[in-house]
Amino acid sequence: MATKNKLRNAAVSIGSAVGRADGTAHKAVKKAAKAAHVARQELNQLSNQVEQLKKQLKKSTKRLQSALK
Repeated sequence: MATKNKLRNAAVSIGSAVGRADGTAHKAVKKAAKAAHVARQELNQLSNQVEQLKKQLKKSTKRLQSALK
């Protein structure tokens, strides 16, 4: 009987350690996914700003060329 209790206690310890590791890994993945989402949003905003600046530069170039004629 003593061996069964020792085995059961060892199994409980192992299960607890695995559970803690799994929880920690899950939290890390969740943080990484959140950071990737924020980075993607920022990248989209920056690309929109670049497009707007390109349009503005194109307009300014046309105005300058017509003014120089």
